[in-house]
Formats: sequence, C-alpha cells, structure tokens
Amino acid sequence: MHSIDYFVVCFFTVAVVIAGLSFGRGNSDMESFFAAGGAVPWPISGLSLFMSFFSAGTFVVWGSIAYEYGWVAVTIQWTMCIAGLIIGILIAPKWREANVLTAAEFINKRLGISVQQFYTYLFLVLSLFTTGAFLYPVAVIVNVATGFGISETTIVLGLLIILYTTVGGLWAVVVTDVLQFVILTVAVLIVVPLSLESAGGISGFMTNAPDDFFNLLNGEYTFGFMVAFALYNLIYIGGNWAYVQRFTMVKDKKSAQKVGYLFSALYIITPVIWMLPPMLYRITEPGLAGLENEGAYLMMVKEVLPVGMLGLMLGGIVFATASSVNTTLNLAAAVVTNDIYRNLQPSSSNKQLMFIGRIATIIFGVGTIGVALLVPVAGGIVEVVLSIGAITGAPLFAPPIWALFSKRQSGKSIILITLLSLGINLFFKFVTPVLWDFSLDRAMEMIFGVGGTLLMLSCYEIWAIYKERISPQYIAYIRQIRKEKDVNEKLKASVDTSSEQNRYGLQVISISLAFTGGLIVLLSLLADNANVLVGSMGALILVIAYIIWKLNRRRYEKVPEYHDTKI
Repeated sequence: MHSIDYFVVCFFTVAVVIAGLSFGRGNSDMESFFAAGGAVPWPISGLSLFMSFFSAGTFVVWGSIAYEYGWVAVTIQWTMCIAGLIIGILIAPKWREANVLTAAEFINKRLGISVQQFYTYLFLVLSLFTTGAFLYPVAVIVNVATGFGISETTIVLGLLIILYTTVGGLWAVVVTDVLQFVILTVAVLIVVPLSLESAGGISGFMTNAPDDFFNLLNGEYTFGFMVAFALYNLIYIGGNWAYVQRFTMVKDKKSAQKVGYLFSALYIITPVIWMLPPMLYRITEPGLAGLENEGAYLMMVKEVLPVGMLGLMLGGIVFATASSVNTTLNLAAAVVTNDIYRNLQPSSSNKQLMFIGRIATIIFGVGTIGVALLVPVAGGIVEVVLSIGAITGAPLFAPPIWALFSKRQSGKSIILITLLSLGINLFFKFVTPVLWDFSLDRAMEMIFGVGGTLLMLSCYEIWAIYKERISPQYIAYIRQIRKEKDVNEKLKASVDTSSEQNRYGLQVISISLAFTGGLIVLLSLLADNANVLVGSMGALILVIAYIIWKLNRRRYEKVPEYHDTKI
C-alpha cells in the first residue's frame, strides 16, 4: 500500500475509536449501556442489524465462495432477505412486546431461572467461538492488504474493539455500524465499475467466466442447502441474542417490524453489488486455490482502487467486519451483568453494575482474541462459520423463538430438545467420521442441523395439543406480564434520556460522515485515476451528513411527547 493509504487507515481508526469513546459520558445505567436507551430510531437499528450480520462473513466467507463458485454466493445471501422479511412480520414484534433488555431475560420470565441459567452458560461459551470466527476475517483482510502478520493484527484489533465497546456501550456499536455502512456502500460503488473495466467490461466478464459461474446453485450449495440455510437464517437472525437487541432497543412493535423489513430490503440488492469484485477477480486472476480464496475480495480492491481510497475502504472493512465482534461482546457483557450478576446481587447499584459490565466486556474480548488465533487450525473461516452455524444455530436459538409463540412448551421440553439436537449434530460432525468414516456433506449438515431441532419442537407441540396441555410456566408468564403495570411509568422516565442519546448519536454520525466525506474529496485530488468518480462519492457523503444534521436539529428542537404503550 501507498504511504497515503496507511495514513488514511490510521486516521480512520482514530476517528472510529473517538466516536465510540464519546458515548462513555452518556452511559450511566444498564439501559443506556446495553439497550442504547430503549428508543433508538428504527432506521439506525436496522442498519446496525444489517452491518452486524452482513460484515461477519461477506468479505472473506462469501467472497471466497463468490470467487470459487460465482453467483451462488449471491443466492446464499438472498436467503437472508427471505429470513428478514419473515422476522419483520412475525418475530421482531414479539421480541419487542416481551419488553425485556435481553433474550435471556425473556427466557427467565417465560421458562424459569434454571432454563435461563442453562442457556446463558451455553450462549457465553458459544459466543467465544463465534466472535473469534468473526475477528479472524479482519486479520486476514489486513494481512492481504498490508502484509502484517495475522496473529499480531488479531491481537491489536481485538484490543481496539475491546476499548471502544467497553467505554461506549451499545450506542458506540450502533453508530460505528451506520458509519461503516455509508462508507463501504460508497466505496464499493467505486470498486465495481473499476473492477469491470479491469476484467474487460461486461462482455469480457460474461465470456471469460467458467460455464457454471452464473448458476443459481453450484457445487455443494444445492437447493436443499438453500432451503435449510434460509431456515437457519430465520432462526439465527430472529433468535441470536446479539441481534435480538436490535429489536428490543427501538420504541415499539411497529419500529421492531421496520428493523426486519429494512434488513430484508438491503439483502435484495447489496449481495449483487458486494459479490461482483471477487467474481471479477476470478477473471483477472484465476489461479487462487485453498485458503488463498479468502483474500480474493481484497486482492481485487488493491488492484483497482486509487491511492488513499484503498486505505479508507480497508479501514471501513476492518471495522465493519469487527461490528459482529463488538455486538456480541456487548451482548455477552449484558448477559453476565443483567442475568447472572444482578440475580446474585439484586441490591447492586448502577455504578456496580456498569463496572461489572465493562469487566465482562474485557474478559470476553480477551477470550475472543484467543479463539481467533486458533481459526486456521480448524480448517479456515468458511469451514468454521458454516459448521458452527449448522451444529449450534437451531438447537440454541430455535427453542426460545418457539416459546415466544407457544403456550405449551415448558422449561423441561426446551432443555431436552436443545440437548438432543446438539448431541445429534455433534455426533454426526465428530464421531461418525472417526468411527465409521461417514460424514455429512455441506447441504446435509445444514439440513440435518436445522431440521432435526424443528422436527422435535413440532412433535412435542403436537403431543401437547393432543394432551390439551398448557405449560404452567406460560400461565405464570402471562400473569407476570399483566402485573407489570409500572412499565409505562418506566417508559415515561426514560423518554428524556433516550431522546438526548438519540440526538447525540445522530450528531456524532453526521459529524463523522462530514469528516469522511471531506477526506474522500481531498483524496480525489490526490488520486491517480477515477478522480471524478471518487470526488462525486465524497460529495455524496457530505450531502448525507448535512441531511442527517439538519433532520436531527429539527426533530429534537421539540420537547418529546410520551404516548402510552400497550404491552
């Protein structure tokens, strides 16, 4: 990379960390730190959900598949669009209606403290592996772009993420998500036309691509895999505790639905745009093999972007991909603080709870770094991400989602189904290949992992209907909800705080985008090619920043009004 690119990366890193740290002053209680005040505007929450999910594997996992197999990488991501739509219609409003800070809190209310403890410990262990799998691609991207060692990069970036997540809380995570979304969308709109030109235009792309490159299905990614993966995404996005926060931190059920709809809409078009660079790199450089495929996205970006823009996009990619890490770190800390420590020490002050929350963030952050360092040993990021999803996704997240709708599932049935599902999935993943030289292919692993859990939940539901059985825990849950008559009073008290947080958050976003837009305009003057295109995109970001600033001033000049919310 050019020295200007290194300067831009450093500048961008400092800007993101400062933006995150600036929220430290507003986090005086649990709801501020872990739920961003409970009334975040739905477009911001929707963009944050998109970036938290999208960034984890897009550049390395799906980019690797796009390079090797082509259009099927887009098809895989379209399953997320379908999942987001269903979540918006059914699941998101149910989570908001539950009026909880975390999914673990709902499990406690609906299924009992013992079930909550079981899921909490299981989730915390799994979180170390998933966040480690998310941190590893960041190090790969930096390694490809700069040549810095993967291990050293993992440690440094992990410490930076721990820093601004520990101080800034969920608003720090959300604001950096929105910032990355705008920057990366603009950057890829520069990359795509330059990549097409490098590959000989559309005609050169179509002519030189492998015969099956534009098939909707390809290789081990069959129709059965797509159906199972769509169900998996429905469960994972709708039930993953980190993503549930995006539905519970908005003001009402309709806003929660809109979060799901925005996520779905973004996954209609963005996979096409985002997967073109690694697909085009297959035309210009067809010789990558094995784990080299994981760097295809960044190799194309390095080849076509002008001086300075490579550094900006690298910074954006790094922190966007890291979004999934800080999202899960914040959630894991919330679970430890709200659902473990506060139950053990119910008389704890806000100051004590905030201290525990920050300590928990640091501990899990260090654990995440350790796991990320082990990913290459496990066979690479594609194998790790898809295998973790197939084995644990449905058993861990499907039963609580089912309990949102079912009055028949009990704590015992939920735990039994989770244990059986996990046991069966682990058996076929690790035992049968050793004992009988039998292993499931990618499609069957996903089908079996998701379908088994749903089948067991369905069978119990049918049996309970036949027996006319209603769970006593469900009856107790409904009674508890009806007794919570002070909820509206709590909402009244939080309006002023959440409105101030929203105003400040949008202000930080507009200022950050203004600096970024100005930087891009400056880089267009230094660029050795595509000056007009780069300058136009910088101007576009400046316009977006001004619109956000103007709308923010108009909205929060008025005193916020409170309307009773029906729970």
